[in-house]
Amino acid sequence: MEFQLNALWVMIGAILVIFMQGGFIMLETGSTRMKNAGHVAGKTIFTIGLAAIIYWMIGWGIAYGPNGNLFIGLGDFFYNPYNSGDDLPNSVSFVFQFAFAAISLSIAWGGFAERGKLPAYLLFTIVFIALIYPMVAHWIWGDGFLAEDGAQDFAGSTVVHLTGAMAALAATILLKPRIGKFNKDGSANNIQGHNQVFTTLGVLILWVGWFGFNGASTLGVDDTAFFGYVAFTTLLATGAGAIVSLLTVWALSGKADIGTMLNGTLAGLVAITASCAFVDPWAAVVIGAIAGALVYASMRFFEKMKIDDPIYALSVHGAAGIWGTLANGLFATEELAVNQVGVGQAGLFYGGGWKQLWVQFESVVVCGIFAFVVSFVALLIIKALVGLRVTEEQEIMGLDLSEHGSYGYPEHMTNSGKTTGVNG
Repeated sequence: MEFQLNALWVMIGAILVIFMQGGFIMLETGSTRMKNAGHVAGKTIFTIGLAAIIYWMIGWGIAYGPNGNLFIGLGDFFYNPYNSGDDLPNSVSFVFQFAFAAISLSIAWGGFAERGKLPAYLLFTIVFIALIYPMVAHWIWGDGFLAEDGAQDFAGSTVVHLTGAMAALAATILLKPRIGKFNKDGSANNIQGHNQVFTTLGVLILWVGWFGFNGASTLGVDDTAFFGYVAFTTLLATGAGAIVSLLTVWALSGKADIGTMLNGTLAGLVAITASCAFVDPWAAVVIGAIAGALVYASMRFFEKMKIDDPIYALSVHGAAGIWGTLANGLFATEELAVNQVGVGQAGLFYGGGWKQLWVQFESVVVCGIFAFVVSFVALLIIKALVGLRVTEEQEIMGLDLSEHGSYGYPEHMTNSGKTTGVNG
């Protein structure tokens, strides 16, 4: 019975994580202009479909193949999970792990928003799902060297979020800013998204899905119902991120900016993802609160660096992902990290010394550099083959029409083919 219950719980978690793609569709669509809405939504479904095939063919084997070493998994390519596993059915494990890979891929798309060519999405999906994400997953969640060192990343602040964010950074640098984002004097223009309600609904969907993201990473239902505690710390950190980000932008800018608050909410989720199973409730609040303040500072920093990040993937998933990973080395308790989860050791503030903090720092540096460098090189090759960015005319027209020949909001089209409204 326990085997069946574990399988059911993890499959429910997988469904919740896959449904988070609906949150990403709403978030990214609402945060960009209406002339790109259909493209943003449609390419998400297309790339997830392609990712499923590539993960089955190659990605799973690189991440969890049984014949690998400390650096790469090998085997189980074109995976057939028919036979049951020891703790979970192999098929359930595959679907759950794929859902995480797809989330990391969707994070990477933030760096492509409103200017990336469709063929670039296709080719980069193959590289990311076949190599970049599976390698990082193997190092920390498989039989890799970071796992052997005791790295703690319960549900993926580094594996999922930092990996996706570093790919987004590579894309953002190579694609360069959107037309009109920066003035000649270096000052930035605020290119507003066309639907803040969409963005808010997207964040709520992501928040709900995150209970599967973090909670089902227990990979079962033990007699203590530990998944409930994981959900509890997730809830506290997210609430703190939402509150502190709103108060921070309100105090510093004089306006209670909704967009910043939504990003702070997500930052709280991202930050607690690594440590939700390892920390006490008060620490979860602190982790989320710091993430909420950090995301605002990070957003301003990247803008000053003239890096155009339309979805703020670098701040929400990158900066908060780094903080959440390091937080384990500070706040992990022996009762949870050692006795309950059995990974790593207590953090600095709980008598564990500097060792765990160093391991966490090591995982951030190694995985972050790897994801960025390989993404950058892959995108350079893709740029030489098919190009990365649409033409200036196509960008002004909008990707709905230039890439797909149809418009996400056809009722806003005039006879001349131009959009109506200031957000067109």
